[in-house]
Amino acid sequence: MTDRIFSRDYVSSPYWWERTPRPKFQDCPLPKSSDVVILGSGYTGLSAAIQTTRHHLQTVVLDAEDAGWGCSTRNGGQVGTGIKASYPELCRQFGDDEATALIETGRRSAQWVEDFIQENKIDCDYQNSGRFHGAHSPHEFRHMCKTLDETPAALRTGAFTISAEQQRAEIGSDYYCGGIVDPACASIDPARYHRGMLNLAVQQGCQIITRCPGTNIQKQGGIFTVSTPKGTIQTRDVIVATNGYTGNSTPWMQRRIIPIGSYIIATEPLTEGMINELLPTNRMITDTLKLVVYYRACPERRRILFGGRVSISETEPAISAPKLRQLMLDRFPSVSHIRITHSWMGFVAYTFDKFPHLGIHDGVHYCMGYCGSGISLSSYLGARTGLKVAGQPDYENPLDRHEFKGRLYYQGNPWFLKPSVFYYRVRDRLSSRKNRKG
Repeated sequence: MTDRIFSRDYVSSPYWWERTPRPKFQDCPLPKSSDVVILGSGYTGLSAAIQTTRHHLQTVVLDAEDAGWGCSTRNGGQVGTGIKASYPELCRQFGDDEATALIETGRRSAQWVEDFIQENKIDCDYQNSGRFHGAHSPHEFRHMCKTLDETPAALRTGAFTISAEQQRAEIGSDYYCGGIVDPACASIDPARYHRGMLNLAVQQGCQIITRCPGTNIQKQGGIFTVSTPKGTIQTRDVIVATNGYTGNSTPWMQRRIIPIGSYIIATEPLTEGMINELLPTNRMITDTLKLVVYYRACPERRRILFGGRVSISETEPAISAPKLRQLMLDRFPSVSHIRITHSWMGFVAYTFDKFPHLGIHDGVHYCMGYCGSGISLSSYLGARTGLKVAGQPDYENPLDRHEFKGRLYYQGNPWFLKPSVFYYRVRDRLSSRKNRKG
């Protein structure tokens, strides 16, 4: 049965890699020293490297795989406005001033990405498409309307509600019970965006060394020694930018990062009429289910890219693909004849407080934990980290004030994901059945 849902040319690799093949760097020796060493060549690491090289610091970026092999070229391409929690939630936790500062940080991160793309002329299919956030029940729709009403107008980014009767103008589906449109969100081709960042970093003199993980970091007399399979490199500053791929070479960070696999499928090309019917506004789509899904049209508006968390534990993309397809059919029954051409996954990084974190631990700079809003936050906060290392004055950020906490029961292996995913799956099903009745 599952063979029928895959196209003949099906591949278990990102659709984005077909449009933008992975860059290859010639094997080269590891330098003896550098002003800055960055672990990770995704958005965070490259954004930081662009700032350090601009300020005349010799910078070496190390990666365990090819450049950008991780989630920076595997995500859905949604440029969101950042912080997960709502203004009312943040107010209850921190008060009005801090809530406002955090929300504005998220807004600035999205604007920073747009400005960066325009200033550097990066061809990555950037579109101010906005996002439709669908309510899976009448109760959730009432809750999102209440949340929007309690948010100051200046922090709403122009967001507005759409009733169930109006939502066909936004999405060709009756699955949702209304929703909210946030016009401040955008979409990109994430691999092309990464390639633009990579090219800029290299042009400025940054050295990228791939398939060369940093395996250990030691400090003596104000100098760090980073061990790798190619030898050691000494440096004044280290930036850890590994996010969902943070490993045991940085155990303090590993115990604070929860890697969660997010899975995506791409469909065969649809007719122009079908795409226009299903996704008429070209917005990114998300919804209120606890096990989040996200989907969109590809930049050429020929395919649907549909992502989410569908497995209780991590699995192969080919195994997750039929489950994702079923979720897609729940929303768009008319595509039941369309097959899957690509299926892939990447690790996003969550934190226990659902905030991204940047700072310094034992002299090592870190920036990670974007909780699913990685394009905007990693780019913006990576740049802030790079400016900080370069000694520039404009890196201050309200997130600096929030301690990066772990849990005593967590040592880097997210054993609790299985029961959590199972619980939320059951809760989503019960909630949908109960609340659809009103």
